[in-house]
Amino acid sequence: MTLRSFIEDIGSPDRTIAVVNEDAAGPLEAMLTDAFDGQSISVDPDATVPSERQLAPEIATTLETGADTAVLLEDGTPVAASPMDELYDALLAINSDLFVTGARGVGEIEFPDVLSGLAETRLRLRGYPLAHKEKLLLIIVSRYIEQRAWAGGAGTLRSAFQHLSRLDDEIGTHDVYASLEATDVDIHVYGADSPATIDLDVTVHTGTAAEYRDGWFVVYNPDEHVDRSDASALEPAALVCLEVEPRVWDGFWTYDPDRVAAIDDYIAREL
Repeated sequence: MTLRSFIEDIGSPDRTIAVVNEDAAGPLEAMLTDAFDGQSISVDPDATVPSERQLAPEIATTLETGADTAVLLEDGTPVAASPMDELYDALLAINSDLFVTGARGVGEIEFPDVLSGLAETRLRLRGYPLAHKEKLLLIIVSRYIEQRAWAGGAGTLRSAFQHLSRLDDEIGTHDVYASLEATDVDIHVYGADSPATIDLDVTVHTGTAAEYRDGWFVVYNPDEHVDRSDASALEPAALVCLEVEPRVWDGFWTYDPDRVAAIDDYIAREL
């Protein structure tokens, strides 16, 4: 078992994002199409969305607003919906600097249902300058999982940075882990280098193997002591990626408890 094997185990579900309630293709639809260019997920304004009577209540409610809405279809069945304004604020209108500088910190991360619904989808995403938005999705997922751990306040969080110096060099990253440090979460960090100092109460793991050099993962496994006032904090979550070419990442994220437990167990034993 390797990190690569977890990635290879992910299938390719037939997923399409339909943009509805627009009279004509608009700039947000164009931005969304660009964000998923080259992925297995297509953005199709002509995709057929069933009548509201056939939809799950939360999807029907979102569509009833009459605002431009993105609907995630899996094998033609709607599984999530988000107002396009939410996608704009959470992904399309921002860049990674918000997270690096700490302008958008833990407790402020929004992850619209359409993006969350892409769990269990294998993605190949590029960083700047190869692409402007693709890697940003991985950063948002990472922060969202870290926020789950912070909200839960207990359990185990395992995070790989490739270069542990990011914990010192990136103000936003340092601030997130300082906030996590104030909880009862057991934090483990992984990377190929070992900074002279890390002024955080975390367990440091370093090594020279490829999974230290190329791995990008954030794995949260809650326990029975999590804060049950936050429903999302009760759920495990994991992002697993490998840098397969310079600035190109292959990976996925998941909320499946068994898959998260297997990933967590592998990292604990092998790294």
